[in-house]
Amino acid sequence: MALTLDSIHRVVQEIVKDVKEGEPLSELDAVLVGLAVRASPSALDVVGVDKYVRLALDAGATSAQVHETLVLVSGLGVHTLMAGSPIVASVLLERNDPLMLEPFDSQRQKLWSTYIGNDPFWNSMEREVPGFLESLLRQSPDAFEAFFQYCAVPWKTAALRAYIKELISLAVDASPTHRFLPGLRLHLANALQLGVGRKAILQTLAIAAAAPAHEGVI
Repeated sequence: MALTLDSIHRVVQEIVKDVKEGEPLSELDAVLVGLAVRASPSALDVVGVDKYVRLALDAGATSAQVHETLVLVSGLGVHTLMAGSPIVASVLLERNDPLMLEPFDSQRQKLWSTYIGNDPFWNSMEREVPGFLESLLRQSPDAFEAFFQYCAVPWKTAALRAYIKELISLAVDASPTHRFLPGLRLHLANALQLGVGRKAILQTLAIAAAAPAHEGVI
């Protein structure tokens, strides 16, 4: 069954129906969200990126904030792993592949302890993308470690505040050419925990819905 924009919007409306209205997006936040959905791998609207970089700088963004937006949305490629790794793991399990059956070796156990451990933060990831982290680690310790290191970059550089990073991620996951509901729910929950109100959430959805189709890059 296809996941439409209308169905995404109904899911979000239901989640935020009792959330306080809150403040609208600032001009800068709205422009950064607009930049993000145009720069994402599922759009790559290079003309729009040029326009929105200029708009962001004119609205007061620093060069670090603009570039961190690009780094953040470039991580969209990990959704290939989120969707694909559990499927590969399921097929391998059907075939009794030892990779899926045996306990973690010492390398994998060390990586799991280092990056997951007992941190309850990762429970939300497991709820939205069941089995992803374990299946990724079983199939490729290198990819598992790279996933954490690359996705952590925008949080280490911290040019953007956490709430706008969550709204940017939400917007990209709600854009017409992506529509990745597990990530959208995850980032929406994070944004609400950070105090973002209903008005800003719905504005973000509207900006995402207006993102252009992917026309190719010359």
